[in-house]
Amino acid sequence: MRAGVIISFIMSTIELFNTFANNLLPIMLIAAAGYVLGKTLTVDSRTIGRVVFYIFSPLLVFNLMVTSQLNLQQALLTIGYTTAVITVMGTVAFILGKLFRLERTHLLVVILTVAFGNTGNYGLPLVKFAFGDEALAAASIFYVTTTILFNTVGVVIASLGHLDLKSAILGVFRLPIVYAVMIALLVKGFGVEIPLPLSRTIEIAANGAIPAMLILLGLELTRIEWTHSLRATSLGVAIKLLVGPLVGLLLASLFGLEGHMQQGSAIEAAMPAAVATTVVSTEYKLEPSLVTAIVFFGTILSPLTLTPLIVFLAR
Repeated sequence: MRAGVIISFIMSTIELFNTFANNLLPIMLIAAAGYVLGKTLTVDSRTIGRVVFYIFSPLLVFNLMVTSQLNLQQALLTIGYTTAVITVMGTVAFILGKLFRLERTHLLVVILTVAFGNTGNYGLPLVKFAFGDEALAAASIFYVTTTILFNTVGVVIASLGHLDLKSAILGVFRLPIVYAVMIALLVKGFGVEIPLPLSRTIEIAANGAIPAMLILLGLELTRIEWTHSLRATSLGVAIKLLVGPLVGLLLASLFGLEGHMQQGSAIEAAMPAAVATTVVSTEYKLEPSLVTAIVFFGTILSPLTLTPLIVFLAR
């Protein structure tokens, strides 16, 4: 019996290692290349970010939506699921932040970083590697919904009252990804056939999106700053990495998500804090050193929780 337990433990360990090596390690290596590049050379990550934001990311989402087998009902279900995940995670962060008696700005940082995960630069590549294009299509809906909510609700949280809700909502219409979704829905809804030269252009850009996102992730991580707010840092990282996967799986069950939809959505729900939170926190002077610390340590430690989650979802 003891031998059987040992064999089972070894097999489980091998499965976890293979899952990490095949799905997370490639992402970490490319991001690490971006990190080394940012540390050794003067690279304008803001320019690369704009290229990803205005070209690669919208065309990736457009391509995924046009070629996906997801129907409108499944897309709406994923939007509802994403909204629920962000709401629940933000609420959990608020409650635990109050229990740990975090000061107001630290509490806002924890809520912001826990509610909004890195569903783009990190989440999309991971879903593609682990579960393929069908799961990636569901993950892209999660990503688009997160982007819209982050640029409204997230910006309002970070602004500490410096920005009114109307301005934040109007800001959504400056997001290229919103128009990519609208056009994709029209193309798919009316059965429009995209001309070959244009479809190949879109495909090339879409294929370049994920490598560019990973390099950008590494470049953004070079901005890490030391913070003395160890309690807030630990709490933000712990909630995102430990509670995130549980909330993602529970809500996936409640929303009736199965197969590729469950896989893509649950992985996105479990991602560490979004790199974009560092930009917003700097813009509105909301403890940027604390935000970057939560993003950095959450990203570095995320394989410890994402690897077993992938194994679980693959069964």
